[in-house]
Amino acid sequence: MLESGFDLDIRRPPLGDPLPDTLDGHAGAVVFGGPMSANDEDEFVRRETDWLQVPLREDRPFLGICLGAQMLVNHLGGKVEGHDKGLVEIGWYPLEPTEDGKALMQWPEMVYQFHREGFSLPSGATLLATAETYKNQAFRYGNNAWGIQFHAELTQMMMQRWVVHGAHRFELPGAQPGRDHLGGRLIWDIHLKRWLHEFLETIFGTPARG
Repeated sequence: MLESGFDLDIRRPPLGDPLPDTLDGHAGAVVFGGPMSANDEDEFVRRETDWLQVPLREDRPFLGICLGAQMLVNHLGGKVEGHDKGLVEIGWYPLEPTEDGKALMQWPEMVYQFHREGFSLPSGATLLATAETYKNQAFRYGNNAWGIQFHAELTQMMMQRWVVHGAHRFELPGAQPGRDHLGGRLIWDIHLKRWLHEFLETIFGTPARG
């Protein structure tokens, strides 16, 4: 977002940061991922999920990534839960756009995942991309609300940190070993980043400069 010319207003609800009452003065909002579940009863999880009424009510651009997408699904009355066979997506996995997704843009063939739960498609939402293990990978709700299950935002340093601190999860069914996370980045990340820039511009446009 900084590369596109936007200024960032970073809020960290787990650390007690307040969330804005309105998005006036903001181009939109992004809610990122995290190790917690969107179903957790922590105060900040409930508060952040309830806060999503602000961008939805004001019809302002919103993007939820992984946990952020799952919070949006919960807010819209959908369901967040694990795979019925206990499978996870942790590593690089193929992505398949739907016809609606193809009409919107070109999508990457492989995406980076790090999650143990997926989400149902909220009523009234449009599915944009799917995958084998977790069918709902990207969706649009209304004019301006978007959710994606995968991660395109990671820097190399972030991925290395996740591989170290999340190594205990590589034993889960369906997960890939850490070396495949870093090796896959060398092959697919450039395509994923190119998609991300186009996707963010589709959602947020470009900032007006006076």
